[in-house]
Amino acid sequence: MITVGTLTKIAVVISVIAYRSARVAKNTILTKHPFPEGYYSEGNFDIDCTTLKAPDLKYCEDATFWNLLDAQGKFIDRGLLISCDANRKAWNTVMGPLTDPAPHGSLWLHEPASNTGKRNAKPDAAKLKRIELKGYPAQHDFHPLGIEIYPSYAGNASNLYVINHARARTVIEHFTLSPSSPTVATHVRTLASPYFHSANSLALTSPDSFYVTNDHLFTRRIPYLGHVLPILESVLALPLTFVSHITLSPSSSSAENAKAPITAHEFSALFLAFPNGITISPSGTQVAVASTTLGKVFIYTRNPATNALTTLAHTVEVPFTPDNMHYTHDGTALIVAGHPNFPALAKVAANKTDVAPSWVVQIAIDGEEVKEAEFDRDAPVSAKGKVKSVPGFAVKTLFQSDGVGFSSSSTGLKDPVTGALYVTGLYAEEGVLVCRPSLK
Repeated sequence: MITVGTLTKIAVVISVIAYRSARVAKNTILTKHPFPEGYYSEGNFDIDCTTLKAPDLKYCEDATFWNLLDAQGKFIDRGLLISCDANRKAWNTVMGPLTDPAPHGSLWLHEPASNTGKRNAKPDAAKLKRIELKGYPAQHDFHPLGIEIYPSYAGNASNLYVINHARARTVIEHFTLSPSSPTVATHVRTLASPYFHSANSLALTSPDSFYVTNDHLFTRRIPYLGHVLPILESVLALPLTFVSHITLSPSSSSAENAKAPITAHEFSALFLAFPNGITISPSGTQVAVASTTLGKVFIYTRNPATNALTTLAHTVEVPFTPDNMHYTHDGTALIVAGHPNFPALAKVAANKTDVAPSWVVQIAIDGEEVKEAEFDRDAPVSAKGKVKSVPGFAVKTLFQSDGVGFSSSSTGLKDPVTGALYVTGLYAEEGVLVCRPSLK
């Protein structure tokens, strides 16, 4: 069995190979781009984009759709789940600092008007509700990062998993959420393992199994060297970490199994540089992983029967350090959000400035060829010339901001019914951005 210690020894030997691969990404993320206050590809930013606001709804890392289906799997409606931590500037195990882990982060539910079928349906802040964490252990930290939920069938409760960067170690919290009481998440168990010591993002393969990325080998929690080693790992794009697949015992299993809820672990992809967001295609045959420091999206071929990632099929560059991403509902595109100027993001984390720029792109994966002259031609700052175009994988800008319009984009989601684009901001002081297509 390969252990984390063995991986560390092997990875240190090969880590220098990554330096050349990282140079292009570094040149991109150090550039100060002349972004507008806000650009939205399907409308007018000033008219068609709104920030949903609520107390403590800020510094939101991740978001995901919660699909409500009937017994046959037919779509009924969907909600938007959001993970936020208003205390991020006092507790951040990736970028620092680690000064005050006591204040809790939060989970939120927004109910889009998707069942109206109106593409111009205006987002309603009144439908934004904070989720109560029922049964959550007293004195247990809560600093949510990645979040994923399994669909609800015929009103059944869904398994909800949230990565929690707690003070002692990173864990994954397991909740259930029911359509009959959608603002109450019932805590089931806390999952701990050395195989997600720096867990960042999740992608579910069943109600009781998931892929999880680990963004670093070295974390801020390391005594004395915690301020140095994670930065070196990031800056040099050292391929020291991995993606795992975890299988759990059902939460209703015996007390004996409940003591050891992880029944199986497999390494899915090894020796990656800062693997961040991860997502599975609707067909289940592809898994995409964002490498933040390399500025790349890796698309793997997946065997749905075994969950094995069999081959690295494609690599697509993006013009920023990618954070989280999601496949569109039909699997024809990836929505990728990230940070086009990483030094600006670091300054925000250190309270040296208030905003950092945002960039969200769509990567079409339908195989259609795009002429060089058509490559992201409408964006104020085009991806053309900043990254290499990959035949069959056209990159198109959906949203850009200098940070004033919306800061530090970390996740982008597109509602297939309303067409609305949702954007969360890692250090966005206010809310979640919603842009709806203009009527044409």
